Amino acid sequence: MQWPARETWRKPALLPVLPVFFCLKQAASCDTETLEPALRFEIEATCPETGARTGRLHTPHGIIETPVFMPVGTQATVKGLTPEHLAGELDAKIILGNTYHLYLRPGHELIRQLGGLHRFMHWDRAILTDSGGFQVFSLDGLRKVREDGVLFRSHLNGDQHLFTPESTVDMQQALGSDIAMVLDECPPYPLEWHKARKSMELTVRWARRAFEHFRALPEDSRVNQALFPIVQGGMYHDLRLGCLEELAGLDAEGYAIGGLSVGEPRELSMEIADLCVPKLPVDKPRYVMGVGLPEELPQYVARGVDMMDCVMPSRNARNGCLFTSEGRVVIKQARFREDPLPVDPSCGCYTCKHFSRAYLRHLYLAGEMLFCTLATIHNLRYYLDIMRRIRKSILIGRFPEFLREFGARIPVN
Repeated sequence: MQWPARETWRKPALLPVLPVFFCLKQAASCDTETLEPALRFEIEATCPETGARTGRLHTPHGIIETPVFMPVGTQATVKGLTPEHLAGELDAKIILGNTYHLYLRPGHELIRQLGGLHRFMHWDRAILTDSGGFQVFSLDGLRKVREDGVLFRSHLNGDQHLFTPESTVDMQQALGSDIAMVLDECPPYPLEWHKARKSMELTVRWARRAFEHFRALPEDSRVNQALFPIVQGGMYHDLRLGCLEELAGLDAEGYAIGGLSVGEPRELSMEIADLCVPKLPVDKPRYVMGVGLPEELPQYVARGVDMMDCVMPSRNARNGCLFTSEGRVVIKQARFREDPLPVDPSCGCYTCKHFSRAYLRHLYLAGEMLFCTLATIHNLRYYLDIMRRIRKSILIGRFPEFLREFGARIPVN
């Protein structure tokens, strides 16, 4: 069965394998019904004007207060920081790991043998791992998409590998993360509608296969883990809604929106969030992947988003760009050579309490490793403090005021 032509598509049709999936799901349920749910999500407060909400996400490695921004620890480390920085100074409750990178080096089976990702990296709080799909699909010219999965060559040594929906579930089970993501195809921007439709259909089929495999895992060897599907469909409203409707039938413990921050205008990113987030299950955590700028965080929360991540605060820090309440500070600029002030006078992070802009500029120009640590501490603290202020404003019923004041105050330079 093929999708209807775009001009005749009003309500997306069910894909033909749906009845088979639900039969398999029912057959697998007897194997997993005694397992405790990997996640429990409770909503605490909802803003009646915007739909922004606060919640508590219960995981095997602690409770996460939402909305939450998740620091990215691609290769079992947030670059430049120790776990003590993350848990102490920053009080991060959850971080990300990347299946693609950990599969290639040091290998998911080695991590399993050494006790799983939490023990391997000395982190006793929650971890979300992505499937590696975004990284694989960014290997333009080094990968081939097939029905069974994606064939690609390692960026490290050129060796050939195959990721399938099933194998990426098994890899993330080996890593032992609290939340795993299905393998999806992340289309580039721009992309023609018919190609985006084909990509979205594949993402749906892969998601079904991932959940079928995940729910059939033997109980005695299964890690207590949640699996999230990912809504795709490019920048086309009909494809996004079609994908969302199909994935809702999986009854997952949470849902993600992918395919944003792939080169599209920021207004279009928000437009897709406006479309999709309110249609995701109200009682499940909603995760928008790969966003965003500091000024965008409250905008996504206002649309009902609970979880976000982005490499921007840590990557920009290493490149000498610091986010502050007064705008971005590019620390290499000569005007900071003799500046005795902290990066952000209104920030209470370790970096701002102890070091001047002049000292940070010196470290950056000298190529000292300490700069990356101090800059990353500041940028992540800035992001996490924004989220804490957002959360507090929702709880006390003042989020609309916060949204207006924050938008008027924060520079977007």
